Amino acid sequence: MKTNLAYGDDYLPVELPDFATVIEPLHRVGLSDERAALLEALDNPIGVLSLRQNITAQAKICIVFTDITRPTPNERLIPWLLHYLEICGASRENITLLNALGSHRPNSKEQLEKLLTPEVVRDYRVLNHEPENASELRQVGTTRGGKAALLNRHLLEADVRIITGFIEPHFFAGFSGGPKGIMPGVAGLETIVSNHGRSHIASPQAAFGVLDGNPIWEEMRDLALLAGPSFLLNVALNETREITGVFAGDLIKAHRVGCEFVRASAMQKVEAPFDLVITTNSGYPLDQNLYQGVKGMSAAARIVRPGGHIILAAQCRYGVPDGSPYDELLRRAKTPADILSLIENQTFTEQWQAQIQALIQSRASVHLFSDLPDETVRAAHLIPCRDIAETVQQIAPTSLAVLPQGPLTIPYLA
Repeated sequence: MKTNLAYGDDYLPVELPDFATVIEPLHRVGLSDERAALLEALDNPIGVLSLRQNITAQAKICIVFTDITRPTPNERLIPWLLHYLEICGASRENITLLNALGSHRPNSKEQLEKLLTPEVVRDYRVLNHEPENASELRQVGTTRGGKAALLNRHLLEADVRIITGFIEPHFFAGFSGGPKGIMPGVAGLETIVSNHGRSHIASPQAAFGVLDGNPIWEEMRDLALLAGPSFLLNVALNETREITGVFAGDLIKAHRVGCEFVRASAMQKVEAPFDLVITTNSGYPLDQNLYQGVKGMSAAARIVRPGGHIILAAQCRYGVPDGSPYDELLRRAKTPADILSLIENQTFTEQWQAQIQALIQSRASVHLFSDLPDETVRAAHLIPCRDIAETVQQIAPTSLAVLPQGPLTIPYLA
């Protein structure tokens, strides 16, 4: 049978055995009028008064938006939101758009124009979050690990905070969106590293779809709330980036409603583990580098048998990225087991993605189909794959699952 795997900007057609089990999210039809649904949600929010109640010409407004690694339809959401704010009386010069980079690299002007539209970048103050710039951070408390809880000063100094983004299952924070827009979105690197520490990542509760009892998400929530009241504007998306739901209002309450909406379509039950699981990283922008590709591996790892195989199809047009803390840790280690040993005995700036990859590899062999050179793939302790159908034949599995949309679908064992 032919299956189309999300890959880069398009799909990768692959011929697979007829016994393969295809696991996809329940399809939701996009809203017939996305803009109208967004405006309705802003005027009738969950758990708080209408956003317009807090808007004045003097109000300093900070809008947090997701960076280029996320498929949030910022080019639609942000212009609609800005138009709404101006109708409500906001002054353009008092609005700051803050790019929630977390620990990611800053986005260029061209990338910001692609994210927000050239008009928004031209007409508004748009800033990249700087997680290591002390002058742009303020301490609001401490983390559970005793480190300083640092957040972006522009967020803290605003009279009105609006946190935008989209909701999907997240491999260690439970779900994206909500307080993640603040922590790690606009938090200091020291704070992020503490929250994403080795013991938190190793918790069995730090998993797709888990909020309560998840030490990572619970601390994200607690630190985000230290910023003061924030208004949430999150959306749910289908596989073509159409908006299927809008969730606006209280940072926590509106997020919960959105998470349950997403859970109903994304979480798919299977009866038994598989010899081989083929997955993607949902195509671009999520599969732009190998660092992000660990999410696709994580979705597959939930249903692969011990000693089984995972094939990840992720384009990785921007590399590992080379020279990143993730790349450096992978290259320093001799084996996946060595990664875990190094992390246990030393402190690394950003160990979480390598740690999760190594934990997956302690359970299954991971093959990578990508645009990366074979030597780069091997340096990342993965097995190069140049032909998925051929690799399937070589493995000769008796059971095979396929996640064409990658971590947009989260399978779980019954």
